[in-house]
Parts: sequence; structure tokens; C-alpha cells
Amino acid sequence: MSSQQQSSQPRSLRIGIVVGEASGDILGADLMRALRGAGTQGVEFVGVGGPRMIAEGFQSLFDMERLAVMGFVEPLKRLPELLSMRARLRRHFLHWQADVVLGIDAPDFNLGLELWLRKRGIKTAHYVSPSVWAWRRGRIHKIKRAVDLMLTLFPFEEQFYRDHGVPVVCVGHPLADQLPLEPDAQAARAQLGIAPDRRVVALLPGSRGSEVALLGDAFLDTAEWLAQRRSDLQFLMPAANAARRAQIEAQWSRRARPLPLTVLDGQSQLAMTAADAVLMASGTTTLEALLLKKPMVVAYRMGKWSFALAKRLVKISHIALPNLLAGRELVPERLQDDVRAEVLGPLLLERVGDHALRERLVTEFLAIHRSLRRDASQRAALALLDVVARHNEVVDRRARA
Repeated sequence: MSSQQQSSQPRSLRIGIVVGEASGDILGADLMRALRGAGTQGVEFVGVGGPRMIAEGFQSLFDMERLAVMGFVEPLKRLPELLSMRARLRRHFLHWQADVVLGIDAPDFNLGLELWLRKRGIKTAHYVSPSVWAWRRGRIHKIKRAVDLMLTLFPFEEQFYRDHGVPVVCVGHPLADQLPLEPDAQAARAQLGIAPDRRVVALLPGSRGSEVALLGDAFLDTAEWLAQRRSDLQFLMPAANAARRAQIEAQWSRRARPLPLTVLDGQSQLAMTAADAVLMASGTTTLEALLLKKPMVVAYRMGKWSFALAKRLVKISHIALPNLLAGRELVPERLQDDVRAEVLGPLLLERVGDHALRERLVTEFLAIHRSLRRDASQRAALALLDVVARHNEVVDRRARA
């Protein structure tokens, strides 16, 4: 084949993706599959991704865990490293001539990257809206400069961006597409070997090391409090990875009392499906619990100074996604000093034992589930491809002029 023939053949579509935590890795892997199935001739994916994306053929330039930093003050401690990573990604995407670069969540890292690339002619998009409707609303101006498209998960976010002139598509949430409207709790319990006469509480202190450090002991304290009051309880505690498992087991090993606890390798969805109630860190996983129709108690802790800043900056009355989606408190939220067994335990006992409460919650959760079923990954893939196609049309017109 001649060099002229080779150069006339279209190259693969080049899509950069940058994710910073496990939930973004799930979204990224689903999106990769949808893009490959959308009729494209070939797609290359490069950037920062996790194990699910890597299993789909993603080339990750950095360990995703390096971006998993929580709070307001904590990221400052690792600022030089984060800035170095972003500089390398800038150079790589520019030299690689990416057709579009997509940041998935991690807005403090990704929006600066997207803004720099867009100024240099690379199309950019952002998947999962920052909480601009809740705090730091001035960021909308930076977002408008940084992205050619915002992909939101939730309907209430879409109108906010339209009002501010930001191109936006609400794609819904992939989990709402994937999870059945009626989860099979009995099958999950059988898979985990849980006896029929046991009631199950799942404990999910988070996927980050910093979250487990701040919440793990309090969650185990709560399990001990519950076990002293109900002898039929079984506790499941999924560990996001080997490092989190070691961290959880170290916390567990310091306890004098025996506890009917099973630490799982991953399998958080299975644990929640089997559970009668869930105690969990605030975050994306609360949506998963909602979609699985599980009564839950949501807890969160930050570093002292991060929490002081949050109280000044955050202007919403709820932090848990189920409550934000409902517009009122469906599930209890407890923060900072209220994250202790004496507070969390009674709330969980109520959710394990009150059948009428459970039925009301299931009805509410089912309605939200249906509203979020929109074939999210397919919608996101088509929206990204449209950004690339419109850009290529402009380039072709200029070339012909």
C-alpha cells in the first residue's frame, strides 16, 4: 500500500477521558462500550481510568487513585503532584490530537484541563455536573468557557445549564438502566450464604482511603451497638480494593467483642441487594442503594477545616442524592459529630424493623428510578460523537473555502 493510500484512510477516533474515582470508572467503561457500538470505524481511549476502563482497552497514563482526594484542604497537600499530572495530560492530549477530551466528575482537576485544551482548539466535554447549583455558583462562568458540552445525570441539573447558556444533554444515569426495577434480594442472600432467619445490614464507609479512615470505626461501632440489641443481625462490609480491605480489617482487629461481620472483596451491589438496610457514606453509591430500593442512613465526615469551609459555602439543605432528587428528606443524613453509634444505631433499627416505612420508601424510590431510565451511556455516546461531527464539518468547510 502506498503512503498516499495510507494517508487517505481515516484514522481512529481519539477520545481522551479523565476519571478520578470508582464511580467515574464505571461510567467511563459503560461509555466506552457505547461508543464502540455506535457505528464508529475505530476508537482509541487514553487518559486516566480505573480497572473497569482498562479492562475495556483503555490506556491509563496515571493510577486513578492519585486523583481520589476528598475535602477542601486535603487536596492542597498534594497540589504539586496534581499540577504535574495535569501538565503531562495537557501535553499528551495536544500532541496526540485528541478529537474530544471528556472529564468525568473530578471537576477541580478536570475543568482546568478542559479549559486549557479548549483554548487550543480541542473539543471538550464534562460528564457528571459539578454541584454548581448548590455552592460556588460562580463556577458556571468557567464551565461555560471550558466545555463544548455538559452531560448531566439528573433532570434537575439540565435546566440550570440551559438558563446559563451552556450546551447540555441530560442522559439519565447508567445505573438506572442497568439495575432491575425489582431487585432479587433472596438470590443475593443465597449467593452470599446468608441464612433465611438473619436480617442484614450493609456497611459502606466509602471507596477512598480517607473516607474509610474517617468513617470506618464509627460504622463498626454502630454495628456493635446494633448487635447488642438484635441477635439476628448479619453485617456485610464491602472493601473497594485490597488496600481498603486491609484498612477495614485493621480497624476490625482492634475490637474486643466478636461481631457477625463479613468483609467482602468488592461486591457492594450484591451486599446492598441482600441487605434490609444500609449505612453508607454520602456519595454516588447512595443512588445505587436507592435504585436497589434499600432503606438507608447516610453519613459523612470531613477534616475539621474542610467542614468549616463547607458550612460557609454549601447552600443546600440536603447532601444525599436521594434527598436531592426527591426535593425533601427521604433518608436520614448525619454529619461530623453525629456520625456515632448512639445516633446512627436507632435510625438503622427503625429501618430494619418498620415494614410500613420500608414500603413507603420503596414506592418513592421506584418513581425516581423510572425517571432516571434514559439509556444513559448510549445518549452520552451519541452526544459526544455529535460534538466531534459538528467540529469536523466546520473544519471541512474551512478547508474547502
